[in-house]
Amino acid sequence: MPDSPTAPFGSLAPRDFLNTYWQKKPLFIRDAFPDFTSPVTANELAGLACEPDVQSRLILEQGGAHPWELRHGPFDPSAFGDLPETHWTLLVQEVDRLLPDAAALLDHFDVVPSWRLDDIMISYAPEGGNVGAHIDNYDVFLLQAEGTREWAIGHDPVENERIVPDLDVRILADFTPDETLTARPGDLLYLPPRVAHHGISKSDDCLTISVGFRAPSHRALVQSFAQDAAQQIPDTARYSDPDRPLPNAPGELPTYDRERARQLVRQRLESLLSDDAALDDWFARTLTTPAPGRDAPPREEPLSPKTLVAHLRDGTGLRRGPVAHLVFTDAEDGTRTLYINGQARVLSEAEAPLAPRIAGRARIPADDLTDLLGQAAVQKLLTELVNDGVLELDHVLADA
Repeated sequence: MPDSPTAPFGSLAPRDFLNTYWQKKPLFIRDAFPDFTSPVTANELAGLACEPDVQSRLILEQGGAHPWELRHGPFDPSAFGDLPETHWTLLVQEVDRLLPDAAALLDHFDVVPSWRLDDIMISYAPEGGNVGAHIDNYDVFLLQAEGTREWAIGHDPVENERIVPDLDVRILADFTPDETLTARPGDLLYLPPRVAHHGISKSDDCLTISVGFRAPSHRALVQSFAQDAAQQIPDTARYSDPDRPLPNAPGELPTYDRERARQLVRQRLESLLSDDAALDDWFARTLTTPAPGRDAPPREEPLSPKTLVAHLRDGTGLRRGPVAHLVFTDAEDGTRTLYINGQARVLSEAEAPLAPRIAGRARIPADDLTDLLGQAAVQKLLTELVNDGVLELDHVLADA
């Protein structure tokens, strides 16, 4: 397995973080990223918020049309000149999809499998800017990139929150913090799901990076499985009743039909639920399927395997493309399957070692691939992924 970037837990071992803090209690790590340099400036973040395919928001506690006004992007650049001097926040989602340097931060959080990582959101706020006291239904790491932010946090998950009514944003009506912290560049705050928190900018240059984690609801998972399972049943399989008895009354739903329907559904579900391989395949496909309307952009000038290998041997690494969801699974029979944006590919013996080197990583140094480049199958697979836009050449790694 290739080396991972240093975990940002200071003297705390990743295993101890999982055992003591993950989904249990908050953790504040001073100088988790020493000498940290933000992957984006405030002006660059504002520029991203003006782009049409970028999710962005402005929250104005004061100075808007009403308290806690919420505005959705994309924004016209002139919108930022009309903002008040204080008490507003700009938030931009999926910055990891837009900026490779931001995406590279995700590699530091491989303490859990990469499928659990959702996206990087970055916020900018002048002094006083905040989004109110709130809770998230997922784990989150909050990395201070520039400036200073004061965090007021609870210690325990909130079971039943009360929300201030009639606002554009969800703000807790009664939040009493257990602890107050001051975050400076490189400091990191971890919060488990549903732990209340309130971050207020204490400077005019406050940039905060939020690394959010996926937490699919049980409802969403069951709905997804049911829809997928239904597609596996042939349309020719129809309700039948060759041994039907005479009904007592035409309008009755007889015991015969109710029992037959129960049996039909139970047999279908039992068959589907007893197939572990099929369940694993559904789960992996579901996790790696891009959002509707999102497709990996193919490379404009396709590379040949020979050219790609030359780049890699010269030290040019690879990085994940803007729409690239990859996981792999190992079956009991030794088969390894790579899932690429919702599509399953059973790997050959030669291809199999490649999966852990490219799945779940934002940046892939060329050195991590060198020993596999003699395999024609590996060359072919890497070339397909690059030409399909799933992976990209990363010239930054070549220059590092």
